[in-house]
Order: sequence, then structure tokens, then C-alpha cells
Amino acid sequence: MMEYEQVAARTVALVLTLPDLDVTQALPEAPWFETGALWSARRVLLHLIAETAQHAGHADILRESLDGARTMG
Repeated sequence: MMEYEQVAARTVALVLTLPDLDVTQALPEAPWFETGALWSARRVLLHLIAETAQHAGHADILRESLDGARTMG
């Protein structure tokens, strides 16, 4: 199993332990987070999906620039 698949499996296992997706977690202190900010599990999961999609797109652009093949258009 590849590392990405292992992380995905751990993420699924964690999500299955949550009482619901409205449970919140305090964010770490960082300049880009408001002091005392909380994110729900739902928001974290949506953020993970958005980041994965964005970076998958970046990888596709790199691959296209290397091999010249296009996935769209």
C-alpha cells in the first residue's frame, strides 16, 4: 500500500470515530488563523478535499509539461 493510501485509510478510520461532523477542534496558534479559532470536522474534511484537488491539478500540469500529453481539451 502506498503512503497516500495509508493516510487515506487512517483518515477514514478517524472520521468513523467522530460522533458527527459538527465536532470542533481548536486550531494551532499561527499568524494565518484567528486567535482561538475552531474548525468543525466538516470544515477540515472539505479543506482536505480542496487541497487534494488543487495539488492534483498541479501535478497534472507538471506531467503534461513533461510528456506533452493532455488530459483535457
